[in-house]
Amino acid sequence: MKLFGKWDPAEVEVADPSIKGYMNLASKAVMHSGGRHAKQQFKKSEQHIVERLVNKMMRKERNTGKKLKAYGIVEGAFDIVAKKTKENPLSVLARAISNAGPREEVVRLKYGGITVPKAVDTAPQRRVDTALMFITKGAREASFKKTKTAEAALADEIISAAGRDVKSYAINHRDSVERVAKAAR
Repeated sequence: MKLFGKWDPAEVEVADPSIKGYMNLASKAVMHSGGRHAKQQFKKSEQHIVERLVNKMMRKERNTGKKLKAYGIVEGAFDIVAKKTKENPLSVLARAISNAGPREEVVRLKYGGITVPKAVDTAPQRRVDTALMFITKGAREASFKKTKTAEAALADEIISAAGRDVKSYAINHRDSVERVAKAAR
């Protein structure tokens, strides 16, 4: 079944083996699971990755709880990505998530009364979640109270994150998280 009736998810290959099992591209193209993924801890990995992107798009400001509006934004962004890159937008999204997810983070440990930062490897599920959060937050900041539409901002963020462009909000934040983790080793 094609996504949005246009793109085939079967032709998409996730290159990063660590997050391959946490990015569901093969399930039905149902974009409204009704919260069935929230019953267990790792059930959200069974949810389609585009639905997770849609859910992240309706987190703040004007899109809160408006799933159809967020759905339209993502569909429009995928159209723009397909026009600009001449390839399947799902494969571009998969590359963007792989590039935007931080590999290392910092946790705070308490020794006595002292708090010490310690660098730890990021779990694959968290890498996918933070990558989606960085991508949608960057798109939201690029379009909020600006002339750029939300669709164009999301498309630009996905394309620049897939190309590891330093102008991308997601790549900048991933680099800053990894830089802090490197300092805490």
